[in-house]
Amino acid sequence: MAYSHDHGGHRERMRRKYLENGIDIFSEHEALEILLYYAIPQKDTNALAHKLLKSFGSFSAVFDASPGLLKQFGLTEYQITLLKLMPDLARLYLIDHNKVKPIETSNLCFYFTDKFVGRTSEVMYLLLLDSKDKELYSGVISKGSINSTDVPIKRIVTLALSYNARAVAVAHNHPGGVALPSQMDMITTKQIYNALQTVGISLIDHVIVAEDDAISLANSLYGRSIFTTKDD
Repeated sequence: MAYSHDHGGHRERMRRKYLENGIDIFSEHEALEILLYYAIPQKDTNALAHKLLKSFGSFSAVFDASPGLLKQFGLTEYQITLLKLMPDLARLYLIDHNKVKPIETSNLCFYFTDKFVGRTSEVMYLLLLDSKDKELYSGVISKGSINSTDVPIKRIVTLALSYNARAVAVAHNHPGGVALPSQMDMITTKQIYNALQTVGISLIDHVIVAEDDAISLANSLYGRSIFTTKDD
């Protein structure tokens, strides 16, 4: 796919405008146009930005699109990599930015939501806490469907013991779905809870995230039969 060459220093003006004013003064298609400068040299990226936004329906949907779909717009693997990097980098930024904030264990939905920014496939996230609710470890421990055969329960227990954790919380996402637990989610939660109980460690929550929504099983009716030690 061919695009016309950049004319009249347009790119330089746009870059200077951004550095002086930030991203807020630009429309979504202009912001996308600027980003594409760094993957498509010396060609008009304005028309492509418009086309991508129109085709996918929103700014975030462009970055969430699969490489296969993006390739249909004539984008190379190099150019697709740049687009796919953006939500991943945004997630890493949010995680690092919020590290210094104390973890509020009574509302882990807030803590976990950032961990799933830009994720289009299902993953499970693990958080280990000490006796003062300080973070000992956090990270993805499972990718793919969340069920009792795929979730590494033994690894959860091993990590909790190795870090001498007092409490454990897990979270997983429902890409394109709703933040409500399935029957398998409940079964898996109970298995993790029981496995940790055998070594004297508490599972304090299982959070389910869907887009910007999240639900805490420990603080909802769904998990009442599991999190029996939680106060009503």
